[in-house]
Amino acid sequence: MSSSPLRFLALGLFTAALSGCGTVSDMVTSHVPSFKEGKSSIVVRLNQQKAYLRRGGENVAIAHVSTGREGYKTPTGRFRVIRKDPDHRSSLYGDYVDASGGIVKANVDVRKSRKPPGSHFRGAPMPFYLEFKPSYGLHAGHLPGHPASHGCVRLSYWKARQFYRAVRIGTPVVVTH
Repeated sequence: MSSSPLRFLALGLFTAALSGCGTVSDMVTSHVPSFKEGKSSIVVRLNQQKAYLRRGGENVAIAHVSTGREGYKTPTGRFRVIRKDPDHRSSLYGDYVDASGGIVKANVDVRKSRKPPGSHFRGAPMPFYLEFKPSYGLHAGHLPGHPASHGCVRLSYWKARQFYRAVRIGTPVVVTH
């Protein structure tokens, strides 16, 4: 008869309760692997519209994403995180606003839309930005369920925050079809 990890854990809890040595929390956590072990990496699968946060070779978080739409493809390949910015704003896409912050012209590309008189550019917010190639990164944003970005990888706010907190400059990022 083989001893399963569950049987071993139950025996340990029973022994601890009878002997008074150790606590239940000591017994429960002493044999649970830590997700904090190993190096982090990120894998983005364009065909699945998913991103995987990996640590020590194991998936520790999976996120639905929205990647680059037609004409704005997300680059594929092997990269590394080159910059982290928790409050990043786009330098290309956003709105022209007036002095009080009211939108004068929405959803502009500064390379294509002229600035209306008396306005200034306010870049689109890209919270928890993890740049992996100049002008491309993972960040919090709208998730319509299909590729819709200008090339970045959008995640939900909470997943973007989780990925942001888990990685450092130099963390590997792999983007595949």
